[in-house]
Amino acid sequence: MASLTDVGCQRDNNEDSYLYWEPSSDEEFRRKGRLAVIADGMGGHEGGQEASRLAVETVRAVYDQASGDDPQAALVESFTAAHTCIQNYGERHPAFQGMGTTCTALVLRGRQLYFAHVGDSRLYLIRGARILRLTRDHSYVGRLVESGIVRAEDAEKHPQRHILTAALGAGRELAVDGAEQGLALEEGDDLLLCTDGLWSVVTEEELETALSGTPPAESCAALVKLARERGAPDNVTLQVLRVGADS
Repeated sequence: MASLTDVGCQRDNNEDSYLYWEPSSDEEFRRKGRLAVIADGMGGHEGGQEASRLAVETVRAVYDQASGDDPQAALVESFTAAHTCIQNYGERHPAFQGMGTTCTALVLRGRQLYFAHVGDSRLYLIRGARILRLTRDHSYVGRLVESGIVRAEDAEKHPQRHILTAALGAGRELAVDGAEQGLALEEGDDLLLCTDGLWSVVTEEELETALSGTPPAESCAALVKLARERGAPDNVTLQVLRVGADS
């Protein structure tokens, strides 16, 4: 597993946040597995930073304390708590009102994958020479693609691609996307979490190539380098998890 974040070439600060966590006890590890979270904040310099930080920290804390044995339900519960936490923080601190964040989280328990998602950060599964996006973008352009108005291959260059239709901390209602049931993984599978600072300037084919047979830390470094070579107009953050033989 490896993670990397970079401020990019045009931003003064980094509004992305991420974390990787696993329980300390063997019993809890068997029940909860591994947790990885990524978030891309919005709402001004400090607002975006604070929203993404609150999101990843709240998701971890609530998932850690969840008493049930259903990782998917625990993830949804943690997203709901993060949504409320961000809104409450904005009410207590008027300068931060209106802040929000994308958030994508996965749980890997044994060979079973669970995930939850709000916004336009992404989760990919790379298996062999194939890359599959497991999340859908909660964005204006994402809706246009789903309705057939915009082609999928044109969406990532669309001038309005950054307009979100859902985010933690934004709006009263929160609809969390996720896996209806655990997805079975195979040895050698790669999981990639990334913010739009990466996927908006690097194609899915290039993502697959960078991860194929390469150690996760080297893949992260190569992809950040490629994003920066293309101007990196936004913060770039990614996490890569490779499923091993004894996962």
